[in-house]
Amino acid sequence: MKNKLDSLKKEYDQITKKLSETEIISDMKIFKNLKKRQSELGEIVDKYDELSNLKRIIKENAVIIKKETDDELIQMTVEENEKLSSKEKKLEEEIELLIIPKDPKDEKDVLVEIRAGAGGDEAGLFASELFRMYAKYAENNNLKTIILNSNRTSIGGFKEIIFEINGQNVYSKMKYESGVHRVQRVPETEKQGRVHTSTITVAVLPQAEETDIEIKNEDIKIDVFRSSGPGGQSVNTTDSAVRITHIPTGVVVSCQDEKSQLKNKAKAMQILRSRLLATEEEKKAKEESGTRKSQIGTGDRSEKIRTYNFPQDRITDHRIKKSWHEIENILEGNINDIIDSLRQADQKKKQEAETNL
Repeated sequence: MKNKLDSLKKEYDQITKKLSETEIISDMKIFKNLKKRQSELGEIVDKYDELSNLKRIIKENAVIIKKETDDELIQMTVEENEKLSSKEKKLEEEIELLIIPKDPKDEKDVLVEIRAGAGGDEAGLFASELFRMYAKYAENNNLKTIILNSNRTSIGGFKEIIFEINGQNVYSKMKYESGVHRVQRVPETEKQGRVHTSTITVAVLPQAEETDIEIKNEDIKIDVFRSSGPGGQSVNTTDSAVRITHIPTGVVVSCQDEKSQLKNKAKAMQILRSRLLATEEEKKAKEESGTRKSQIGTGDRSEKIRTYNFPQDRITDHRIKKSWHEIENILEGNINDIIDSLRQADQKKKQEAETNL
């Protein structure tokens, strides 16, 4: 680890020097990228300096313990070294996590797609509850939620809802939510009190910019139609809804929430770009088998990741085999503990993979 830290410290010093050069300052793109890298390395370098200082003090104390004849001073020095050694171990663990290569997508905003699966109306109702949970989580963490497209059921649930969450490092927080969410509870319409099991699929896609993926005009087919509500009834008298088909892949995206055709088209293109980029990334990850093995599941939409068991007031994440209680509180957007647990487990897996290289 020391060689790697020395290399990162050297890189940090080189970047700091470059940032004072006139030609770098005059090129905003290069300057911005270097500042970003300097910021990433800064935390590592600060902790490495702190660790080096701790090691120096521990070494000096060891000399005092060996040579000193005053029993009281020796005892004080031994106690100090015990405290410093504990702090040293904690710092080393923090640094090990910091030097794990970061996912460049972590800084991106996200598109979240929630779809009702097995379970009929009950699945649609829980899809709406999951949307509310994520919207409340975003609100609690100073993130912004914007609905891009939705398809409601006749009793107020969602067959599908697509929305974006914008803010700082959103993908790093939300990426662990992709997969199948299973709910077990007694539906309000169930007269005999039987517990039903329903499923909802969540896909979290890093938002793609136009520069991330190229979509040629000749590769897309655009259709316009009148937007509809539950049961298929028309809710608009103009052809404002937009359907875009990506011909090479067969991916179809529809948007109808806006009254403006242009706005619906822009939203549909935004969703299409993100889906195509995600498909490309998933393909790469499968080709690089080690990538999938060294991370908590963050992409396979068929993977059952979590069960919400209402009768037992328990949420279980199957990837890390950990459970939480107080479902109603968690559904109010208080999912930080779940996300933190998944992130820590993911970092540990990646750390083990790095060690084994």
